[in-house]
Amino acid sequence: MTADGTELPVPDTVDVRSGPEVSEELLAVLPLLGEWHGEGQAAGAEGDHRFGQWIRFSHDGRGFLAYESRTWRLSDDGQLAGPGVRESGFWRPRGRDDVELLVTSPDGLVELYVGRARTTTSWELTSDVVARTPDAPEVTRAVRLYGLVEGALMYAIDRAAADEPLRPTMSARLERIR
Repeated sequence: MTADGTELPVPDTVDVRSGPEVSEELLAVLPLLGEWHGEGQAAGAEGDHRFGQWIRFSHDGRGFLAYESRTWRLSDDGQLAGPGVRESGFWRPRGRDDVELLVTSPDGLVELYVGRARTTTSWELTSDVVARTPDAPEVTRAVRLYGLVEGALMYAIDRAAADEPLRPTMSARLERIR
């Protein structure tokens, strides 16, 4: 929908039963399509904390999934404690099992991942390029692992800074809501 409330002529859709026909190129990532919601754990400069999360994977008929993620910090007792990490990007299947993921965040971080669909329900991606603004978190490489386990989307993100090993940064378990 546009700012004036009119519908876009080519909307994104999160349901394979509506909207444009799903491109055959998307078969390697098709199980991700939809909206997901749940909770996770994060580690960072502000310390470890719980977070809530909403993710949407949508398509417009072309050979990629649009990706949008919003998180919010949760207190130890599960109360809203403020906004968290936001990301947007694209999942781009390349061939039968190869996948590229482009992710940007308002923290000034742009990450390009390459990887493979390990099965029809799991994906392992390693950063190929990490670009950051001068005030962005120091990240030199990263690994993301996504998988569908008993209907839930689970993921883990590990990141490394200069001269440091990969360390857990975020993980979550999300349930499909649409």
